[in-house]
Amino acid sequence: MKKGNDPDIPRLISLPKISDPRGNLSFIQGGDSAGEIPFEIERAYWIYDIPGGERHHGRALRTTTEAIVAMSGCFDVEVDNGRGFRHRFTLRDSHTALLLPPMTWRQLENFSTNATALTVSSRPYDPAEYIREHDKFLSEAL
Repeated sequence: MKKGNDPDIPRLISLPKISDPRGNLSFIQGGDSAGEIPFEIERAYWIYDIPGGERHHGRALRTTTEAIVAMSGCFDVEVDNGRGFRHRFTLRDSHTALLLPPMTWRQLENFSTNATALTVSSRPYDPAEYIREHDKFLSEAL
């Protein structure tokens, strides 16, 4: 199993956080030389109004890199790279993103009430990118 800052392993990355007595500000900037989001952002989408405790359908993307941020509330992301790396990340800070390399199975679950998940992607939507069955993902990941 690869470890550390291996680009094939999902990992948490810190986003800029500017604190002020009036509140905090964080941002996502694609292709940033500081390395926060190491790709140009082609698409952003968010999921919300998911009942507390629910799970979102699992999937993997063949060539797309994504980063997920908990904009409000919290939820878990169970990841599997199909080659021995499995981990559960809890996202709860809007200044932390989970970087998901291509061919990473992800299952979002345990949403708190009123949680919102923002995802930025390295590619526009393409249905051919999606693997929606875990067994099929495992056969392609090897």
